[in-house]
Amino acid sequence: MPDIEDYAAVGIEIAKKAGEHVLARLNTRFSVSYKGVVNLVTEADLEAEELIVSRIRKAFPTHAILAEEKHKDTRVGEFCWIIDPLDGTTNYAHGFPVFSVSIGLEISGKVEWGVIYNPVLAELYTARRGAGAFCNGAAIHVSSVESLGASLLATGFPYDIQTSPANNLDNFCAFAQRSQGVRRCGSAALDFCAVAAGRFDGFWELKLNPWDCAAGYLMVEEAGGTVTDFHGQPPSIYAGEFIASNGLIHQQIVDVLESVVSNRKS
Repeated sequence: MPDIEDYAAVGIEIAKKAGEHVLARLNTRFSVSYKGVVNLVTEADLEAEELIVSRIRKAFPTHAILAEEKHKDTRVGEFCWIIDPLDGTTNYAHGFPVFSVSIGLEISGKVEWGVIYNPVLAELYTARRGAGAFCNGAAIHVSSVESLGASLLATGFPYDIQTSPANNLDNFCAFAQRSQGVRRCGSAALDFCAVAAGRFDGFWELKLNPWDCAAGYLMVEEAGGTVTDFHGQPPSIYAGEFIASNGLIHQQIVDVLESVVSNRKS
């Protein structure tokens, strides 16, 4: 019977292959379609997803799959692979080289293993619950920054930014005035990795999907960081909102988010 090492070996293999595929397709002619006003999908997304899904189904035919493009409605089972074949599609469609492949493995409702591959930098991030987080085989750890004022943060904006008042703009302004800087890179998976590797000190985002965060939040926890919802409570990959930090500035981030909510109501 396969164990976690067998799952990890397959996951790493297909993350690399999918990453190599989308990198080879970058800046070539591919079709782009719209799932919403600013929510894109490219041929490369679809091709990478089929590559990943077909390999998983061949290796583990009884496992469930939840993927962004064509497998959103698959019933979740004891083993569920949660897949974003191309996180950062808008960047990709414009030729901006910041994107990744993200795969998480949920077992009995808990993410136990994950891989995120940045093919542009050839950085392979992996994490296993209770066993640490790694980049290209070397252990990674969150930063030691203790003050929000000395921190570099990351965030993203939801696809309905043009129509919804819950668009993160007020949060962005609040943190821009209280930190050394806020970056918006366009790949939540890579933002989680950057926190895990100590490049960012904190990250927050709302309206995320499970495939955006399944592998990433495990990466941060296993690198010694803290991950919660906006109220500082244990997160769910199905709830949509996350704060990920080095732990030392976590409560400061929660306090800012709660102050924004208070100001919004007043």
